[in-house]
Amino acid sequence: MCLAVPGQVVDIRQEDGIRMASVDFGGVVKDVCLDYLPDITTGEYAIVHVGFAIQRLDEESALATLALFKEIDALDEEFGDPWARAAAEADQAPEEPAP
Repeated sequence: MCLAVPGQVVDIRQEDGIRMASVDFGGVVKDVCLDYLPDITTGEYAIVHVGFAIQRLDEESALATLALFKEIDALDEEFGDPWARAAAEADQAPEEPAP
């Protein structure tokens, strides 16, 4: 699944002429391109899709959305380790009956 997820801008920097930020998605911090939101500042929230901040969001809406995503485990699905998730699913799969 590929979600547009709200996150809080933790820091802003330039990388090779591109405005980048560390963005906190409820405890998971990822690098995000800020070129579509040139005036966003540290501490503000943005909706991020495929590594790009695409829209500013107020804190109340961002926190409510993050809480809902956590409730349905969407954050783990989006940001979690896919190998660990696959191993956990394999451990929970019912065993095949012996022939």
